[in-house]
Amino acid sequence: MMQPIVPKFFHWITSRPGAGRALPGLALALSLATTAAAADGVIKLKLGTLAPAGTSYHKSMLSMGDKWRKASNGSVQLIIFPGGTQGSEADMVGLMQTGNLDAGLLTTGGLSEIDQAALSMEVMPMAFRNLDELDYVSEKLRPQLDARLLAKGYVVLFWSDSGWTRFFSKSPILHPDDLRMLKVYCGADSADAFDLWKASGFNPVSLEPSGIPQGLLSGTISAVPTVPIFALAGQLDNQAKYMLELNWAPLVGAAVVHKKSWDRIPAGLRESLLRIAADAGQQVKAAGRAENEAAVAAMVKRGLQVQPVSPEVEDEWREVIEKVQDQIRGKIVPADLFDEAQRWLKEYRAGKGRP
Repeated sequence: MMQPIVPKFFHWITSRPGAGRALPGLALALSLATTAAAADGVIKLKLGTLAPAGTSYHKSMLSMGDKWRKASNGSVQLIIFPGGTQGSEADMVGLMQTGNLDAGLLTTGGLSEIDQAALSMEVMPMAFRNLDELDYVSEKLRPQLDARLLAKGYVVLFWSDSGWTRFFSKSPILHPDDLRMLKVYCGADSADAFDLWKASGFNPVSLEPSGIPQGLLSGTISAVPTVPIFALAGQLDNQAKYMLELNWAPLVGAAVVHKKSWDRIPAGLRESLLRIAADAGQQVKAAGRAENEAAVAAMVKRGLQVQPVSPEVEDEWREVIEKVQDQIRGKIVPADLFDEAQRWLKEYRAGKGRP
């Protein structure tokens, strides 16, 4: 029931028929591209992402690359590989480790392959009451997270998010007991998330992301947590015609580049490229949040039924989460970062005059 299940939806959409995965010859092809770049004196950085081609995420990365090229007088060129053509996020981290990929636009699921501390950006379900709280805590945690990722050999270009994860289901959900009657999708490699669902009395079903459409059709699963833009892209609402309007958890991510690749860029250029990247991150965030709202509206026109949530019902869900908080702290999110996030959250609420 926790954040590690959320990033799977990027991979599910891009692993549908026609979408590519890492192939045996991919590393060789990328190595040849690197060799060619060195020959012509141009620094070519290869960035992979699960975000489909044509989405705002992809467009923002293309725009960032264009601005990098202009700022460097053509000496730095960013090559984007969208749609999961480099494999899963774990695959992309592996390719960066071996030098066959330079950078990635990753969710916290992928970033946690580098350092589990990345999961502290999401903390736990319903930790944030609104996106302003998320922005505040993210800003406070970023220096520590950037430092931890740098220690693992990665430079953070920007952090961003795509708004709230919601529950999409085949029958109406309002209370926690309603969801307990359904079969909830859980990523096949999310053992911790599976255990947390079970400990809370729910019925998780482990599936590969590519099995979600057939799982909904066959009844193997009957509820899926994801952000609306991905539900729309994957046409989840064809089977899961109900959405619980509960702000379950934000989908957070970051663009990172391996330090060895970053160090190939002349030192005098790096600061300006980072400023351009920061602007791109703001574009990704604004577009992602707006697209989620538009996605819900589009699905409502196709028949999606949205279930609003009252403060009393929110309290029911919070009670469920509080009972497993100790299993999140230290097991999924490093205890020090978990505590730090909670401290900044309390500070923000105190400053706003909220309990």
